[in-house]
Amino acid sequence: MNIKNKIKMSNQTIQKFSVIGISVRTTNESGQASKDIPALWNKFMAEGIAEQIPNKIDHSIYCIYTEYEKDHTKPYTTILGCKVENLDTIPNGMIGKSFDEATYSKHIAKGNIMQGMVFNEWTKIWNSDLNRTFTADFEVYGKKAQNPETAEVDIFVAIK
Repeated sequence: MNIKNKIKMSNQTIQKFSVIGISVRTTNESGQASKDIPALWNKFMAEGIAEQIPNKIDHSIYCIYTEYEKDHTKPYTTILGCKVENLDTIPNGMIGKSFDEATYSKHIAKGNIMQGMVFNEWTKIWNSDLNRTFTADFEVYGKKAQNPETAEVDIFVAIK
């Protein structure tokens, strides 16, 4: 496999899953996402959104990038939420969405969250030659992400 940027990754199939959370339509153009996504995180944390999500499977927070207009250079939707058993009950002001089984390239961002380690990993992904589908990509903030200074965040990128 010839990769422009040497990135540690492994491919895996992830079964269909559903998420409930809050969302924003944004774009990486003109740095818009660097304003919109932190604002979404602030709302998520300040309003205790995770505690309001019914039927959660676990306490991990999912940050999902989906509904791409074309690729990562065009508008897309970011959903911040939790994986759930079903979409039977979606609280007001939130959205629920299911994602079909797909093949993903897994990347691990390690370091200080406050110093942009997740964004830095995405920059490597954007500059790689992964054969992306632009269906849904996501980050998982689980137990290893609880200490922001020595965090580990799994990033899953949908590939063909």
